[in-house]
Amino acid sequence: MGRITLSHLSLWKRCCTALTPFHKADGIACQSMTNREEDVLHEDLDPTGTKSGSIEVLENNNNSNIQIPKRKFAIMLAYCGRGYHGMQMDITRPNFPTIESTLISALIQAQCIPEIFFMQMKQLKFQRCARTDKGVSALGQLVSVRLLPSSNTVEKINSHLPPEIAVIDMKRVTKGFCPKKMCDKRSYSYMLPTYALSGCAPSTPDSSFRLPREDFHNINNLLSFYKGTHNFHNFTSRKVFQDPSSFRHMLDLSCSEPFVLHGIEFAQIHVTGQSFMLYQIRKMVGLIIAVAQGIVPADFLPQCMQMETVNIPPAPGLGLLLERVHFDWYNKRYGGDGFHQPISWEKTLPFVSVFWKERILPEILEGELENLSMAFWIEKLKLHNFIVFKDI
Repeated sequence: MGRITLSHLSLWKRCCTALTPFHKADGIACQSMTNREEDVLHEDLDPTGTKSGSIEVLENNNNSNIQIPKRKFAIMLAYCGRGYHGMQMDITRPNFPTIESTLISALIQAQCIPEIFFMQMKQLKFQRCARTDKGVSALGQLVSVRLLPSSNTVEKINSHLPPEIAVIDMKRVTKGFCPKKMCDKRSYSYMLPTYALSGCAPSTPDSSFRLPREDFHNINNLLSFYKGTHNFHNFTSRKVFQDPSSFRHMLDLSCSEPFVLHGIEFAQIHVTGQSFMLYQIRKMVGLIIAVAQGIVPADFLPQCMQMETVNIPPAPGLGLLLERVHFDWYNKRYGGDGFHQPISWEKTLPFVSVFWKERILPEILEGELENLSMAFWIEKLKLHNFIVFKDI
């Protein structure tokens, strides 16, 4: 072997320097190809197989293997909220049943997720689209979570759910799907007896009362004030006027034509917006009722959008219903890519119609006609102080 001189070392260094950009470029290309290959594996659509990317196996302290789900699904839900303390699970209050805690228990029993994740659902990227309050129902709620591969998943989950909660359908979504952020808009309705919308109506349900057309048009005029972008800091809790998140954009608001059930006239207030804060819709409806009842003047509505703090009482949660969540942008971007399914509610309408009539509507009618939910609330509303903070 020849002797290595200082000139040889200098030449070798110059060659390495010249080749460095090519090595770096090759490394980046390899890394990019690896990432794309991983994406393909993670996006594998076989719902019953266990191909690479669908699960990850982890060994726990007991030397037993735990399967960690990797594929993300959107779960489309309907539920009657009566008897539940809202949508969101509260791990600090395990004795208070919620829609989420009941759903997660069913997912575990159906072997869609390992039991070890019951208190750590964030690790499975669990996210809800909307957080409904206590007693509020839904016909078009959606959550996303990573699930283990299985067959007949919807049927299995529903077999472990009570009749007032139902999984309508499931859709395979992208691994970066976030229902809260990717939802374009949310549609709600609020069903109430029409005597609440008129100052000349009886104070309790009366089969002889029908909402005057003048009052009907007045309600729709009042609702139109909410359209557009406004500061709704007075329509939620723990928000100040200066908080940018207090601004919300309302797309459409209207009162439906009245209809009669069991001899009593009802109507539905429909609200569609990009997003909503806690209690916002119930306070919006509550303020409309206060104006209709003559408790506050109509020009009080714009005052509630100003800096001054106003204590608006929320209307009862009984009549509030999450009708549907919309994913138009997501469907346009990913729904036709050949790998993922669009999130659409059209095929669920027959089931949703039956669920509404059998599970939700009877609860609303019982609450209004037998328990007089709205009548008692209006009596408290008449004593309410809108300026000085005071719960009712």
